[in-house]
Amino acid sequence: MAVNIADKKKQMKEEIEKLQHELKIELPKRIAEARSKGDLKENAEYHAARERQSFVQAQISYLSKQLSLIDSIDISTIEQGKVDFGSVVTVRNLDNDEVARFTIVTPDEVDASEGKISLSSPIGRALHKKTVGDEVSVIIPAGTKRFRIEKLVTIHGEELSL
Repeated sequence: MAVNIADKKKQMKEEIEKLQHELKIELPKRIAEARSKGDLKENAEYHAARERQSFVQAQISYLSKQLSLIDSIDISTIEQGKVDFGSVVTVRNLDNDEVARFTIVTPDEVDASEGKISLSSPIGRALHKKTVGDEVSVIIPAGTKRFRIEKLVTIHGEELSL
């Protein structure tokens, strides 16, 4: 299934709200409670709460940036029937006949172990704007890999296959 931008935005907004609640309500209470226990130099609860506060602030910043990036994507400019952002692409390695599936995501969401790649990766660049049946060669550190696109689900919900 292709990336559903509306669901992703909703999920991110909910996560930001949850983190903001923790940052503004829960963490100040934990810090105040830990502070009331005396010497801050050796107060593990205080230091843990402050570390969590820093982490939550960084996570809110990261998610806000991601949300802004997603908001800037104009789906109407994404060509139908071609590999682009939000696509799920199933390819066959023409050298060993293995099948792999890639989801095209933003650079900050990349997770190779889950098959999430960006358009700036070598495989992403090779697949970009291609369609079902196209063959591509990808130069990677381990050598050159050749793939044929066997199935494509686009961000528009189109499903194409051989």
